[in-house]
Amino acid sequence: MTSDTNETPKSPSSSDDVDSSTRQHMPVADDIPSDNEFEIEVAQRVKRLPPYMFGRINNLLYQKRRAGEDVIDMGMGNPSDPPEQLVIDKLAEAAADPRVHGYSKSNGIQNLRREVASKYLKKYGVRLDPEEELMVCLGSKEGFSHMCLALMGPGDTAIVPAPYFPVHTYAVALASANVISLEVADSDKFLSNIAYTCEQMYPRPKLLILNYPHNPSTVTVEQKFYDDVVKIAKRYELMVISDFAYADIAFDGYQPPSFLASEGASDVGVEFTTMSKGYNMAGWRIGFCAGNRHMIQALATIKGYYDYGMFQAVQVAAIMALRETEKAVEKQSSIYQQRRDVLVDGLNRIGWDVQSPRAGMFLWAQIPEKWRQQMSTMDFAMKLLEHGNVAVSPGSGFGAAGDGYLRMALVENEERLRQGVRQIKTCLS
Repeated sequence: MTSDTNETPKSPSSSDDVDSSTRQHMPVADDIPSDNEFEIEVAQRVKRLPPYMFGRINNLLYQKRRAGEDVIDMGMGNPSDPPEQLVIDKLAEAAADPRVHGYSKSNGIQNLRREVASKYLKKYGVRLDPEEELMVCLGSKEGFSHMCLALMGPGDTAIVPAPYFPVHTYAVALASANVISLEVADSDKFLSNIAYTCEQMYPRPKLLILNYPHNPSTVTVEQKFYDDVVKIAKRYELMVISDFAYADIAFDGYQPPSFLASEGASDVGVEFTTMSKGYNMAGWRIGFCAGNRHMIQALATIKGYYDYGMFQAVQVAAIMALRETEKAVEKQSSIYQQRRDVLVDGLNRIGWDVQSPRAGMFLWAQIPEKWRQQMSTMDFAMKLLEHGNVAVSPGSGFGAAGDGYLRMALVENEERLRQGVRQIKTCLS
């Protein structure tokens, strides 16, 4: 109904509606006790996250470095080698262009997506549509996390490998979904357990997360494994995310296969890759999602609300890296292989039983039995840091399946790795 007057209606919350006696009894700031602490009530999704498992290690490492102590750091898989100089030069050149400083499309510039499609075709024989089957992410970790938000919700379940890289579990938890972890050491058994879980569970799991070469355990697979994954996914209507972060680091002639190279893979899933490892561009935060166009569209929808895309100068430099530095990527693999050999040989010489991985930038080393019986995995890692000045990641930080193991990153040079082995020997003797 339209009012016949020109008066503006009063708001129900207007002070004119509060009589004078009520106003006299309304609290003012001076009436509130000053010792009342304001309580922050965080979201349930945050409460579901456990305490950060590596907090003790990182705190002690920080204290030692502040005190000027030299620590051999094999904890985080943070590449210590720089990108190729021509890539850095291209970044500087592109950043000087005034046209690149505005907002960028969240799915990445077209030429970068085309370059990634070209790499997939040359290296894996996979044809991708750069417009609908490829997306640029702010690192693969960001893309993976937002994909979980796009696909999962309350009541949904994801299957993840155990031991697990933390984001594979906690990105699902942040999407308010549930996790089932299955041990990854035996690939045939892992596949069998996936099928059994899908058969027995109702509602069935919605998502399968894969990570080969596997972090932290360094397990690798052949293409047939992915062929079987596609069959299982189609049988049980299971979406698949392949985290292919270590695609570019492999040893002894082994070539890690791409999930997307299996027939029908793009019908059921996507694959995340990154330039952090083989290209030494970890801090640049360049990742890619490729595969199923519907899943990528869902990711694009989420990203459209969360970000404006990567700085265009970084994307231009990434194109240069993909086009011109493949030989450098191969050389970097050789560097990691030499570091692997130094660390494996050194640890075996002092009585450890360490297997040599075929790919990735880590060793997955079982703690000697004598020490497994005496202390927890976390305490053993703390002992190496506190008394040996060697930082490692305790396997228990990757879930119960990692208990009794250490993850050692191949990021120090060969001489420092030899020194690290000597310090471990001294610490334990």
